[in-house]
Amino acid sequence: MGESFRQSMTWLHSWAGVVIGALLFAIFWMGTLSVFDREIDRWMIPDTRLSTVAAPPSLDAVAAVAVGLVRPEHRAWLATLPTDREPVVKLFFQDSEDHFESRFLDPATMALLPEAGSWAASDFIFPFHYNLNLEWMHIGYWLVGILGMAMLVMLTSGVIIHHRIFTDFFTFRPGGKLPRSSLDLHNLTAVVGLPFHFVITLSGLIIFFSIHFPGVVPIVYQDKQADFVKEAYGVVQRDAAGVPGDLASLDAMRMRASELWSGGQPYFVRIWHPGDANSYVEMRRSFPDTVTMNLDAVYFDGPTGAILHTHTAKPVMTVQRFLSGLHFIQFEHWTLRWLYFVLGLSGCVMIAAGFIYWLESRRKRHAAQGLAGVRIVEGLAVGAVTGIVTATLAFFVANRLLPTGATVLGYERYALEIWIFYLVWLASFVHAWIRPGHAWREQGWTIAGLAALAVILNGVTTGDHLVRTLTEASWAVAGMDLALLAGASVAAFAAWRLRPRAAVSLSFKQPAE
Repeated sequence: MGESFRQSMTWLHSWAGVVIGALLFAIFWMGTLSVFDREIDRWMIPDTRLSTVAAPPSLDAVAAVAVGLVRPEHRAWLATLPTDREPVVKLFFQDSEDHFESRFLDPATMALLPEAGSWAASDFIFPFHYNLNLEWMHIGYWLVGILGMAMLVMLTSGVIIHHRIFTDFFTFRPGGKLPRSSLDLHNLTAVVGLPFHFVITLSGLIIFFSIHFPGVVPIVYQDKQADFVKEAYGVVQRDAAGVPGDLASLDAMRMRASELWSGGQPYFVRIWHPGDANSYVEMRRSFPDTVTMNLDAVYFDGPTGAILHTHTAKPVMTVQRFLSGLHFIQFEHWTLRWLYFVLGLSGCVMIAAGFIYWLESRRKRHAAQGLAGVRIVEGLAVGAVTGIVTATLAFFVANRLLPTGATVLGYERYALEIWIFYLVWLASFVHAWIRPGHAWREQGWTIAGLAALAVILNGVTTGDHLVRTLTEASWAVAGMDLALLAGASVAAFAAWRLRPRAAVSLSFKQPAE
């Protein structure tokens, strides 16, 4: 391979990383946290810290509660059933604009739990991963899609640049000068996580194919795009009659669906047009023991319980759902879940180390030439890396500090948590630009302090301190606290190691790649 081609790939890899690295780190960070989104939910919403029920709750009992909460503007309500990771019944009420309101039920007593008051991980961190919480005109999906394509380009160009891939795998000199050690760390984490990063990035693009390639479906289905939705996803629709009607036994419908699925159980049930003579019931099959997020569905007539439609995905959609399952890891496999988490963190480290190498390999030269590039990129890098981690921890601390029902200037408690996240994230960029050479260390200490504070506040505000959660085998809450303490330790160690940073950054020779 020609040296000029490799140099071109080096330029592409370096500058693409600098330009989009900030958002890529945010996506990787939020995606890594989303691996344990249900566990974070239980930490942030203490009322959901319930014991797992031995048997699934009665759907008729759930319906009895839901019917009392349905309002005229709701065109559907749905319930997701409890699992080991999420031991509550979640009720959602869907209006004509597809906005959702939610409430939680204790599956053992059918008692309504207090309103969550937080979007927690499932409604804030997880959506941030795939759309940056920018819903308007699908702009967030498009940005993440473009970044995903760029990530594939950087992975490919990185392999071309680092053609001594096995040497890079076994080379790490943490005691060397900062540029050398950061490049080694960037290479090591890139090589170790290369298959994972490639599959996760590619599958993320495939999941949202209908958004990224919106013209494909109209070409095939023309003006009958509803047929595509029915054939691909098994979605059935019919209009309301406008006449009151009853709802047949949901438990009987579940039993019939289980027979069709050879013992499989639904993970959610949705009632369309509740209280109407033309209501109908949608049940979707759970997939706890398979990678594929199957699309098996059964539709029932609401008043009679008669089967209206059954659906099983065709081969092409089965492949798409298999890749979706690889990406979202919703199946029950704790070893793989932890492996995903570790490899996700390796992606974060890869991006952060790439930033540090770019900065340290240019700092002296830019200073001599009077260029401001390093200072600008350093502020961007610090805000993107330590900044979003700091903001996330501020999000957790705010969750434990804000009282139930808190409102400020008309903003409810969940919105206040989100505002705190974004304001702290913005402040981290400002701090990085006004404190060059010190921001990495100072934000490292801030991360350590906030992580430790979150653990303390959890114990003080809920009584679920580590001794109690470990003794009672409350692994979701204990795991969250232990992860926070581990993060605090790593951040404190990194901040301590950065004490002589100014001297280090001015006394090195630029390593060859």
